[in-house]
Amino acid sequence: MALGEFALIERYFRAAGASRSDVPIGVGDDGAILRPPPGFDLVAVSDTLVEGVHFPQGAAPRSIGHRALAVNLSDIAAMGATPAWALLSLTLPTVDEPWLAEFSAGFGVLACEHEVALVGGDTTRGPLTLGVQVLGFVPQGEGLRRSGGRPGDLLCVSGTPGDAAAGLALLQRASARPAVPSAEVSSSTLSAPLATLQQRFEYPTPRLALGARLRTLASAGIDVSDGLYGDATKLAAASGCAVHIEPQRLPCSAALTAAVAAGVFTAAEAMAFVCAGGDDYELLFTMPPAAIPALQADIDRGDVTIIGALASGAGLWLLEQGVAQPATAAGFDHFG
Repeated sequence: MALGEFALIERYFRAAGASRSDVPIGVGDDGAILRPPPGFDLVAVSDTLVEGVHFPQGAAPRSIGHRALAVNLSDIAAMGATPAWALLSLTLPTVDEPWLAEFSAGFGVLACEHEVALVGGDTTRGPLTLGVQVLGFVPQGEGLRRSGGRPGDLLCVSGTPGDAAAGLALLQRASARPAVPSAEVSSSTLSAPLATLQQRFEYPTPRLALGARLRTLASAGIDVSDGLYGDATKLAAASGCAVHIEPQRLPCSAALTAAVAAGVFTAAEAMAFVCAGGDDYELLFTMPPAAIPALQADIDRGDVTIIGALASGAGLWLLEQGVAQPATAAGFDHFG
């Protein structure tokens, strides 16, 4: 017998995510009842993921479940907040129980890792689409915004942007040509970096711990979802500033460097991934120079890199040998 909507929810989603004492009523009622802690502001974020737009057709369901939650947790991190509750709206072409088991596992493992309770949502029939809303909280008045930057603030990024775009390119190549070229898998030395890049796309890591620390250190923040240059331009515009980036300072991971050295990608392709690839869900933020020592250990480890600064004016500028040249931000835009 085909699984019905309510049995589907009961079997795969009632127990997905963490159990929290601040959820008097969760999955299974007309709405959830939640109890935010006193003295905190509520933060709400949402994202929609569509098959063929946000992830390839035939993508691993565990990865889809992980990504659906991770992209929202990244927005929570960018605001310096702590996640607490999630709602999931799931549109399915058919009821595929093995798919649902893997999807709910991917979603649930990440939710439990960050103590996020799944408190409601909806299921319906149609093209594979996922809508997720995450609610969290931040001490009153301490939420990190895009608009707090000032001229002279340094621009920093976590991790190594570009990896996820490279990983997506590998997945797309494999889909188009299932027989992967031997040059790409000719040695275990290369296969490990390629697997790392693919993992960075399929299982992004929301930088929640860093986001919470930045709440009292950073002046402005945004997550890198649509491309480093594009998101830097958005942050600068919200802050009423120009942004100056030094391309030679942009971090490039060992995995992507190895892929270029092996000829899997050209240097130009790698640079495009780093500057405009998106899907990394790293944090891009500004800090007054006086606050930098608080992150010096992160900078020394390579977990955070200073890549430029905000300045008076508007737009994106690239600094080459001390000379600023105007540039165009080529970030992702659904309607661009």
